[in-house]
Amino acid sequence: MTDQLLPPEIITVLNGEMKDFAVKADRETPFSTALTGVIFGLFWMGFISIFWFTLFGPIFQGREAHFKVNGVATTAGLGHMGALLIPGIFIGIFTLIGLLILGASIKSLFAPGPWFVGTPTRLIIWSPKKFKNLDWEQFTGNIEVKGDAKQADITFEMRTGKMVSRKNAPDQYVPDKIYIAGIPNAMALEELCRKRIKENDPTLPNNK
Repeated sequence: MTDQLLPPEIITVLNGEMKDFAVKADRETPFSTALTGVIFGLFWMGFISIFWFTLFGPIFQGREAHFKVNGVATTAGLGHMGALLIPGIFIGIFTLIGLLILGASIKSLFAPGPWFVGTPTRLIIWSPKKFKNLDWEQFTGNIEVKGDAKQADITFEMRTGKMVSRKNAPDQYVPDKIYIAGIPNAMALEELCRKRIKENDPTLPNNK
């Protein structure tokens, strides 16, 4: 790919540096990842809707709602809605969380992917709203490719990450991941990236 086809911002960042590849991802995240988020968001909203219908359904029908607050039987109706204030706030918060999850997941289904430009020492990620400059030494070398020769997704594992709490189990370390979603000839690109990661691996002697 000639530099004339690249956004001028990337050319400026490269500053004459040799590039191994330049590819524009079809999507921001892999389709399966975005779809999983949509399904989870729908499940979340469906679960929360049970509480909405249980508490407010009878009231919308002109009847009273009967429920317990701290083990105490409570009644609420059109003339006395105060008892629903605290439960309504909690349900509203969880509803907002569900809407954010669902909205972000739907957006990621259709959001165009950024540019990825690889050089012997780094991976540049650029879009009008995002810019990252990652040295190859920040990657672990664990790479996953899903798809075929026409279109595939590449997942890179980073050395950075975070601890995630788990119920009834020890905390788990979850590494950060970089996705290049919906590109052709992914196997060839994966092989080249793996080579650069190994060359720049600070834990290996004589890795140059």
